[in-house]
Amino acid sequence: MNVLLLYPRFPKSFWSFEKTLALLDRKAMLPPLGLVTVAAILPQEWEYKLVDRNVRVCTEAEWAWADLVIMSAMIVQKEDLLSQILEAKHRGKQVAVGGPFPTALPNEMTSAGADYLILDEGEITLPLFVAAIARGDRTGIFRSDGEKPDVTNTPIPRFDLLEFEAYAEMSVQFSRGCPFQCEFCDIIVLYGRKPRTKNPEQLLAELDYLYKLGWRRSIFMVDDNFIGNKRNVKLFLKSLLPWMVEHNYPFSFATEASVDLAQDQELMDLMVACNFGAVFLGIETPDEESLTFTQKYQNTRDSLSDAVNRITRSGLRVMAGFIIGFDGEKVGAGARIVKFVEQTAIPTALFSMLQALPDTALWHRLEKEGRLRNKSANINQTTLMNFVPTRPLEDIAREYVQAFCDLYEPERFLERTYRHFRLLGEATYPKKGKAAKKPLNWKVLRAFLIICWRQGVLRQTRWQFWPNLWSMYQHNPGGVSSYLAVCAQIEHFLEYRQIVRDEIEAQVADFLEAEARIKPEAEVMEVLGSLKK
Repeated sequence: MNVLLLYPRFPKSFWSFEKTLALLDRKAMLPPLGLVTVAAILPQEWEYKLVDRNVRVCTEAEWAWADLVIMSAMIVQKEDLLSQILEAKHRGKQVAVGGPFPTALPNEMTSAGADYLILDEGEITLPLFVAAIARGDRTGIFRSDGEKPDVTNTPIPRFDLLEFEAYAEMSVQFSRGCPFQCEFCDIIVLYGRKPRTKNPEQLLAELDYLYKLGWRRSIFMVDDNFIGNKRNVKLFLKSLLPWMVEHNYPFSFATEASVDLAQDQELMDLMVACNFGAVFLGIETPDEESLTFTQKYQNTRDSLSDAVNRITRSGLRVMAGFIIGFDGEKVGAGARIVKFVEQTAIPTALFSMLQALPDTALWHRLEKEGRLRNKSANINQTTLMNFVPTRPLEDIAREYVQAFCDLYEPERFLERTYRHFRLLGEATYPKKGKAAKKPLNWKVLRAFLIICWRQGVLRQTRWQFWPNLWSMYQHNPGGVSSYLAVCAQIEHFLEYRQIVRDEIEAQVADFLEAEARIKPEAEVMEVLGSLKK
């Protein structure tokens, strides 16, 4: 069996970073970890080829070679996934789909023509699919019926199928699930509220394999909450530390965690000792009433700004997610988010309008209240909310656009980045020794020169770029390369913030025009109704 693993394109988004990636001649931020894990679970006597459409297009020879096409996607990849299903069917191929988007909205997959739906978690449903293939079944829907797999049995992903040089970072997974119950989050719907973790030896074996394959750069732990099971995380980190020392710190790590990370200094110190350099926090909003309403209670127990500062001063660069549009939200939410980001000096602040994702508690509540405008969803930053909010949609959208543009005004972004890295300079980092230092190559030098030219000469930022860079060299010399890498993100946001403005304003105009048409019709119906009475 010749299996083509096909990963759909992402649209331009907050995390796509095309302009920034181009500086280092990379094509995508992260590889499709789900598909290389699928390839490891499926029969190893089958033959596999992987094409990530964020890296390159599929060749005619690869299409002709395939007996079966398997695709996985998140909701944001919807458009390209559906088009590639049609393309595969046009070529007469059997198509199997899985992952978060097909699991959330399976009817859209069958409507597009997919033959097999491998839903939920693959450790359970992939063997059902293989059995169906063996029986000669030409279609099928495979579900786990609520069962969650033991991830200690998950095999090492087939990292050998990836084109390493195309990616800025590699990815591995330690755990699935999250113990919290945020109303808007689909992670607990997909993976449950009991975090399941791999054992330390298992994940070290994955790192050994990546090391053997020649990877020597950053690795993102893609867990939705890396610290969901703090006991097991600490056991893993205590095993990882001697491995990192023995291998001369070949990797740096980043991950996602809940804000309560700030309450555990031992955990933060272990992460820094193991060369974790960054963590993404779901802060959502500084408005405590909104956090309580959406059941994100873990963010209300301590001062959010104090938590960010504790994490930063421990040596972890903070990235954070923010949302506008919660029920009961007061006017000025966008400006309050900008103020919080500026006060805490968070460089990279993901900002979106709230979306009701399929099958979440929020989605079910809004459906019951008759407030869903669209039963699908899109978590990109260029999409209006898919439900009726408690204050005018156009007001939320205008606040959102203004705040997004304020956050990524170049001088403000670079100043936040500088202040953040000065705080990071206060931490104690592991002594890695000379063997861990990586040689300067032409790609890195070229990227450095382009950043210096654009930000230090061409733009108005030149007046802050050079003094800040010199101050960084004096006070946090070990963080200069990471500092410049974050500064390079503005190359992406300069373009993307205009895309956000243009697309959201166009959608608001369409929305208001539609509302204007509906209102007179409603008024006429109201008059007719009163006449009948």
